[in-house]
Amino acid sequence: MADRVTVIGWDGSPLTAAATAALSAATLVAGAAHHLALPEVPAAAERIRLGSIDLAARRIAGHRGSAVVLADGDPGFFGVVRNLRAPEHGLEVEVVPAVSAVATAFARAGMPWEDAQVVVAHPRTLRRAVNVCRAHHKVAVLTSPGAGPAELALLLEGVHRTFVICEELGTAREQVTVLTSDKAADHVWRDPNVVIVIGSGPEQQSTGSWIAGRHPHGVRGWALPPAAYPGGAADPDGESGEGESAGLRAAQLARLGPRTGDLVWDVGSGGGALAVEAARFGAAVLAVDSDPDACARTAATARAFGVQVQVVQGRAPHVLERLPEPDVVRIGGGGVPVVTAVADRRPERIVTHASTRDEAEALGAALSGNGYTVECSLLQSVELDTAAWSERERSVVFLLAALRSDLAP
Repeated sequence: MADRVTVIGWDGSPLTAAATAALSAATLVAGAAHHLALPEVPAAAERIRLGSIDLAARRIAGHRGSAVVLADGDPGFFGVVRNLRAPEHGLEVEVVPAVSAVATAFARAGMPWEDAQVVVAHPRTLRRAVNVCRAHHKVAVLTSPGAGPAELALLLEGVHRTFVICEELGTAREQVTVLTSDKAADHVWRDPNVVIVIGSGPEQQSTGSWIAGRHPHGVRGWALPPAAYPGGAADPDGESGEGESAGLRAAQLARLGPRTGDLVWDVGSGGGALAVEAARFGAAVLAVDSDPDACARTAATARAFGVQVQVVQGRAPHVLERLPEPDVVRIGGGGVPVVTAVADRRPERIVTHASTRDEAEALGAALSGNGYTVECSLLQSVELDTAAWSERERSVVFLLAALRSDLAP
C-alpha cells in the first residue's frame, strides 16, 4: 500500500503550500490530462491518467511511495474521495480541498445557494436529475458527456427554466452563459460544465434559513383537510376533486411513496390536492385534467403551497401519449381505458380507486393483465361531529394499489 495518499483539489487558482509540498514529494500522480500537465507535477513521478477510479485506486494501493490524486474542485463533494476510501481499496487519504465547481458557479452567477439542490447527471441518471429540475426552484447540475445542458433542455420540454451554464471553470477558456432552457439545445457546450437551473417563483427568504437544500415551510403534515386548500372550505362534499377525500388521499400517497427524483402523474387531478402533496415530498408532478377550471384550481393550489407542479389540460388516455415517463401514477378516474394506457408506460406503482366492487374487479383485472401485482382494500371512514359525538359523514371506497410485477417481492 502507498505510504501516503493525498487528494488535492484544483480550481484553477495557484496551489496552496500544502498541495505543493505533497506534489513535490509524490512518486505517483493520478489525474486528468490537464492536471498531469501542471508544472508542479514531478518529472520523475509515475503518472496515471484517471479514467476508471477503481482501476486507479488499485494501482495506488499497490504502489510503494507517496501518491497524489488531483481532482477538480472539492474532491470530497461528489468527488474521488468516496471511491478511494471504499472498503475494497482500503486507502486512508489526506485531502487538500479547493473551491467546489458548484460554489464557483454560483459565485460567477452572483447568487446564494444554500437553498439549491445539487445533482449529478450521467446518461443513466439524467431523467432523475431532470425531475429534480422540474420539482425545485434552484438546482445545480454537475453534468457529464451525454448528459449536458442540451440533453437537460430536451427532457425539460414544456417546462420553462433559466439556465446559467458555466463552462470550464477556473481555466482560461471559462465562459458563463445565461439563456432560457428552450434555447440550450441549439448550442454545443464544452465539458466540464455546471448548469444552474432556475425555476419560476420567489427566492427563498434569508430570514430563518437553517438547513441547506429545500427549506421546510408552510403547513405541517400531509393528507390535509379540504379547508387547507384554496376554495376547499366551501366544498360541501369535503373534497377538493374527484376521489380526493383526505383519508383516501393519505392511503394513495402512502402506496405511491413519491420522493425526490420521481416523476408523478396525477391523472384526473381535480383540485390538485394530491398533486401538491406529492410535490411537497420533493417529487416532480404532472397534474392532468380535462376540466380547465380544475387545472386552474390545481395551479392556484401549487402557488399557494410554493411548489412546482406542471398542469396539463387534456383528456386521458390520449393526452398521456406525449408525457414523459412516470415513476408512479395516481389515477383519479377514466376507468379501464385510462388504467390500461397508464400500465403500458410501465411505472413502478399505480394507485386508483373505485366506488363499487364490480368497478374494482374490472380495474384490478386490467392491471394484473398488464403485468402488475394488485392489492385491493375496502376503506371505510366515519367523520364525527365532536360537539355532539354524532356521525357527520361516512365514506366507503375501494383502493387499488398495483406494483409492477418485476418489482414485487
